[in-house]
Amino acid sequence: MERRTRMYRGAVGLFLVGGVLLTGCSGGTTHDTSTAESGKRAPAPAPAATGGAAGAGGAAEDAAKPADGAEKSDELREAAPPDYLSTFALDVDTASYGYARRTLADGRLPGPETVRPEEFVNSFRQGYQRPDGNGFTVSVDGARAGGEDGDWSLVRVGLATRAAPGNAERPPAALTFVVDISGSMASSDRLGLVKTSLGTLTDELRDDDSVSLVTFSDEAKTVLPMTRLRDHRGKIHDAVDSMEPADSTNVGAGVRRGYEEAVKGHRKGANNRVVLLSDALANTGETDADAILERIDSARREYGITLFGVGVGSDYGDALMERLTNKGDGHTTYIADEEQARKVFVDQLPAHIELTARDAKAQVAFDPKTVEKFKLIGYEDRKVADDDFRDDSVDGGEIGPGHTVTALYAVRLRDGASGHVATATVRWLDPRTRAAQERTGSVETGAIDGRLWGGSSTRLQVTAVAAYFADNLRGGELPGAPSLAALASRAKELAAVTEDDSVEKLATAIGRADQLKGGHEDTGTRTGEGEMD
Repeated sequence: MERRTRMYRGAVGLFLVGGVLLTGCSGGTTHDTSTAESGKRAPAPAPAATGGAAGAGGAAEDAAKPADGAEKSDELREAAPPDYLSTFALDVDTASYGYARRTLADGRLPGPETVRPEEFVNSFRQGYQRPDGNGFTVSVDGARAGGEDGDWSLVRVGLATRAAPGNAERPPAALTFVVDISGSMASSDRLGLVKTSLGTLTDELRDDDSVSLVTFSDEAKTVLPMTRLRDHRGKIHDAVDSMEPADSTNVGAGVRRGYEEAVKGHRKGANNRVVLLSDALANTGETDADAILERIDSARREYGITLFGVGVGSDYGDALMERLTNKGDGHTTYIADEEQARKVFVDQLPAHIELTARDAKAQVAFDPKTVEKFKLIGYEDRKVADDDFRDDSVDGGEIGPGHTVTALYAVRLRDGASGHVATATVRWLDPRTRAAQERTGSVETGAIDGRLWGGSSTRLQVTAVAAYFADNLRGGELPGAPSLAALASRAKELAAVTEDDSVEKLATAIGRADQLKGGHEDTGTRTGEGEMD
């Protein structure tokens, strides 16, 4: 069946993905379901009044949305019943945060359109429990965050896949590197950084791994066909060293040639992946991501070859790279220096090239008896229609080992609320058998009743700082959000407590943003019930 992606028109998705719901963090239950037959559409979970497994109820009805006219849209939203379902595709991208740090270091604020809060949050360690095999564990916790009348909470939902294998234990890799050598790449932090990165990777890969190299400027060229590392490292180094900047940027030609080479060199039982390294500033040939992917659609589907995007450069085509990897069954990251490059291509390589779940989607049903309103922080680009949750022809997210993925909700409980807050279900396809599997979990009010700042979970506080920072950069108005100066101070304190250098770098980035903004902060108030825009 031809895969199609349907953008959700009303609800945003909770990212509650799951394996075993950690009993220390939640007052609810977890349920595990395996489905031998994929592609079937079943009813989506309905809002539940108890902490039982989701999925027993019928599908919730999406709120209508007019084709045009802001006033007409507002009128219909007011007339529609509150929506308490939330559905979206899982995502492990981190490029937005990496590029924001780079931009701030250059003395500029990142464009709001390049800021995706989920990618800020997913850039930090969480310490979640991991499963033994494929699939997920899920932890749910939260805390009181203040805001309007002090009655807003943050709910953190965390996904973890199994630990990434060591370099010696992972399956062999067949990697096709597609490198941008256009004129815009002619600097040490672009093509120079790419060459250094691939040189390091060549030394680190195993003898039974294979690589091929494609370059592109105005046209694409195969520099090296698929070559086994054993006894050929010198040849590969020579191919990498030979790359020099040329003319314009024909990303479409590069991706097409890359997939052609990946198909020719496809290895059964290996991790076959195309790795695109570019500033993604396409200006020649096909420049639309969907059109580019349509040209290589059969290769992606028949051979299961996924796309990993690595962005570079102070001027970076974020939107194109994001769209390519989201629709290309992959993910994207951003590197600004050799330290980050080594982290991506050496330390985290198995996580970037192996898969433990395909087309993973999550759906949560908030309980209208206890929840007045809620807002998922981020994931706007990954929305899925509620009734497409169990339609396996609708695209989800591809997740590898060693990943953690976190979603934060701002949640306002009803006065005196006690008991069940939400029931969530995650669905994914086994990467080998394509059999669908599901797990569900629920969370109670007692799990989100402690204070956020100064509370027992330092990692929850780091997550909150990252999310509030991202929302501020894109002009959001989250309830309970501290000022940038306050966030920078909290990040410094958390860096000392966690002894985590990445949190110290977060504090530095927030401080730079505060200086560039001059300390100006906007606040706002939201009304109504159910899901917030």
